[in-house]
Amino acid sequence: MDDIRKYVKERYAKAIKNNSSCCGSGGCCCGTAGSSDVFSMTRGNYDGAVLEKTPEHISDQSFGCGDPFTEARIQPGETVLDLGSGAGLDLFLASEAAGPSGKVIGLDMTDEMLETAAENLRGLDNVTLVKGYIEDMPLESGTVDVIISNCVINLSPDKGKVLKEAFRVLRPGGRFCVSDTVFLRPVTKRTVENLAAWSGCIAGALQETEYAALMEEAGFSEVEVRRTKVYEVPDALAAMAFPELSAEERNEINGALASALILAKKPRTVPLRKTVPENSNNRKGV
Repeated sequence: MDDIRKYVKERYAKAIKNNSSCCGSGGCCCGTAGSSDVFSMTRGNYDGAVLEKTPEHISDQSFGCGDPFTEARIQPGETVLDLGSGAGLDLFLASEAAGPSGKVIGLDMTDEMLETAAENLRGLDNVTLVKGYIEDMPLESGTVDVIISNCVINLSPDKGKVLKEAFRVLRPGGRFCVSDTVFLRPVTKRTVENLAAWSGCIAGALQETEYAALMEEAGFSEVEVRRTKVYEVPDALAAMAFPELSAEERNEINGALASALILAKKPRTVPLRKTVPENSNNRKGV
């Protein structure tokens, strides 16, 4: 796990320093214009009205693959946690929605991202930046109303632990709303490896059903994996982007990958576990 964290840290640090995407580096989502921008993951995710009051340079520094903010429907006074908060775009939006009575927490493991976010969000009194790992959140249990994240959980080597931690820190009735990449059908290992060389957001992507199963295993209810963008890659474009792949393997890519919103809630009450009556014949030793 430490090796993966180190690799991701280095790639994101390099990307934010150079104000560029990680396309071709296997580190994060892609958004650079040009022939290498096969999927345009970071572009066109937010409605123009949503970004109206946002400084342009912050939106340009986003490496996300969707818009978790809008669907989260953050209310004044709520406490919001952004997992892998990066340069601070979603923190900026959440700050305005939560208002002065709310609290917004940005959790990130990369110093360069935290430094950039601190500069971008200067003057926003309801935003706190915290250094830490999403697999081991340095937050008290039951203290968060809404969790958002933008194309970060896929990078974790232990997604199940991330989701269990998310469940822990949410209050009963709390909401989970993240954008992430998902596979819509199985693809070969070789295809995944080629895609991963182009974008780290694809390297760790789960299938839709796998993501939903992990969410339910963590304890979430009302789980929904809602596709937002399905990436179609015509063979001619795939041949240029992935020359190592055969025609059959290139065909696997077309329509197999999507950005999605993963939505869920923490139940207000924990279901009672079934207990075995004392006089049951199932007792040990009977």
